[in-house]
Amino acid sequence: MRVGVVDCGTNTVRLLIADGEPGGAVLTDVVRTLRFVRLGQGVDATHRFHPDALSRTFAALDDYAGLISRHGPLDGLRFLATSAARDATNRDEFFAGVRRRLGVEPEVVTGEEEARLSFLGAIAGGPVPAGALLVVDIGGGSTELVLGEADGEVKVEQSFDVGSVRLRERFLHDDPPTPSQVADARRHVASLIDNGRVPLGAGAFAGVGGERDRAATFIGVAGTNTSLSAMRQGLSVYDANRVHNSTLTPEDIAELADELLRTPVTDVRDRYPFLEPMRAEVICAGALIAAEVARRVGRPMLVRETDILDGAALALVAQR
Repeated sequence: MRVGVVDCGTNTVRLLIADGEPGGAVLTDVVRTLRFVRLGQGVDATHRFHPDALSRTFAALDDYAGLISRHGPLDGLRFLATSAARDATNRDEFFAGVRRRLGVEPEVVTGEEEARLSFLGAIAGGPVPAGALLVVDIGGGSTELVLGEADGEVKVEQSFDVGSVRLRERFLHDDPPTPSQVADARRHVASLIDNGRVPLGAGAFAGVGGERDRAATFIGVAGTNTSLSAMRQGLSVYDANRVHNSTLTPEDIAELADELLRTPVTDVRDRYPFLEPMRAEVICAGALIAAEVARRVGRPMLVRETDILDGAALALVAQR
């Protein structure tokens, strides 16, 4: 059967069309694409979608409607609206535009559901050892931490209202950010994760998998983590095959975060030409979040291309 998922986040809108068998855990990609639209432009401050952001998003959805028609018919289609849509007071205008273009009712997924779908997508990216599994998904508006088992059982999850776009807009105003801005941003991120429900470090893996060294796995998904992997590998052109199942040490992530936080956006784009402009503008904020999480976990991050899109597609296949 063939299904489709649109994931509309704060910075990107992405489309996956995939084939899968009911009861299966494997998808075959037909189309996987994304557009940078910055739907969450200013939402953290105004709690409203900006007209320009809506126009950019609707233009991307017009393109997606054509792809869906070309590769259909689909046995199911989901439209996931995540962090920005949870916060915007004028989301009815956005939803009406989605219905007109795609003929589907948007789903405003909770942070907890977003976390669970990201977890399902992360483990769909290939085998992982039995035992404890920690997944981090850093988006534009929120960050999800999920602790569970490699068989897919989720023990605890949490979504924090901090992502690359939100943190950049709220704290990191200058280009590059000033040391005081960086310090304030670090304190904010640290306070959220240290006071959250998901334990990191030894407490995370001991709490689920028994002994700390019992095949504990740490997986990072979504654009910040995949971009950091491409940077560390020195890629000039983004290569998903090289990024998928690559690894980053906490030291790798910390070094990249420090570099990005002291480098103007124009220089970041020159140094890493595969970065889209809207990613380059906020990657320093995403890297800061990744570094704070990785430092507490204290073990290498397995980076995967599979994420909430794959999790939602698998869930859709399972319902058929």
